[in-house]
Amino acid sequence: MKLSSAHAPYIANKIGIDLANASFVEIIRGIEPVIEKAKEVIEKDVKNERALEERVNELIEEKEDEIEFMRADVRQLFWMIKKRLAPEYGVILNYEERYSDISHKILNELWEEDLIDYSVSENQVRGVIFKAIEDYMKSFEQIEDIVLEKISHYKRKLIPGTEEYDLIFERLYEEELRKRGMM
Repeated sequence: MKLSSAHAPYIANKIGIDLANASFVEIIRGIEPVIEKAKEVIEKDVKNERALEERVNELIEEKEDEIEFMRADVRQLFWMIKKRLAPEYGVILNYEERYSDISHKILNELWEEDLIDYSVSENQVRGVIFKAIEDYMKSFEQIEDIVLEKISHYKRKLIPGTEEYDLIFERLYEEELRKRGMM
């Protein structure tokens, strides 16, 4: 599943909680700086992918007439161009490899900023971070479905995209995350 900026604070929170709960990791300056650093790394990765996709869209727009004339599948073309340009933007398209790369970057940042210390191999700590990302992404769709179901049972109908809807969605979403120990 694709990472988004909206996921970053929740994933970072899960990473912070999981590292704090790992018996072999010592949080040196509290959990908040760990969460903030993880969030920064994730947001940077998401920003790189967004820049890549914007460039792909620009290229497709430049050749729009040719694409229409050839009756090419725009989605397939988008994916092919994205795949070709991904290395230039530092974007890994395979999700498992991407989560591993992000885990490595987060661990490096946490270590360099002297936010954590650990008594095991780097791979074990990176594994905790990777699993936190993977667990969150696996449960995201389930949580979203639960929240949407709850919203559908409200007496007054909420309109998606409105400020009220977004606030209620976020509140219910965070409530579900707390129930699962992710916040």
